[in-house]
Amino acid sequence: MPTTKITHLKMLFSILLLSAFFSCDSKKAEKADTHKNPNEITFISVSDIGGTLGSYRIIKATKDSVFAEKGMTANQTHKAWASAISTDTWKQLISSVNIADLDHIKSSHSRQSVDGMDETFQIRTPKKSHIYVNAYADTLHYKQLQQFKEQLDKILPKEYK
Repeated sequence: MPTTKITHLKMLFSILLLSAFFSCDSKKAEKADTHKNPNEITFISVSDIGGTLGSYRIIKATKDSVFAEKGMTANQTHKAWASAISTDTWKQLISSVNIADLDHIKSSHSRQSVDGMDETFQIRTPKKSHIYVNAYADTLHYKQLQQFKEQLDKILPKEYK
């Protein structure tokens, strides 16, 4: 068999193999997305950033883990902590958050421009992502976010509270 035919067969085989590989991956991704509850919280974070020394504290939680970091840019300090959590702990963390109320929470103006701290919440569902800056000014709807922070403090090490 001439070498050009072998080369063409190798290329054809490679193309077929790659196309089969990528088609399988896209079907898995589509299948996973269709089974998710569009109103289920998949990620939630709270951060406090700002001040004259550039302080920050960022806490991110998913249904299987919690990650926290804090530091200060003025003295270039940084600490990080991570831990796995159980399904029950995740349910307890998000129990106070009412998905139906998320569209009604109001953000307030940033305080960083006057050397203040900004508190930012990010809540993600498969359907939508919600971001709030200084929502504590919305006294009517902030209670659920405050309760989330209280639940979070129960599982965080002392230095990240």
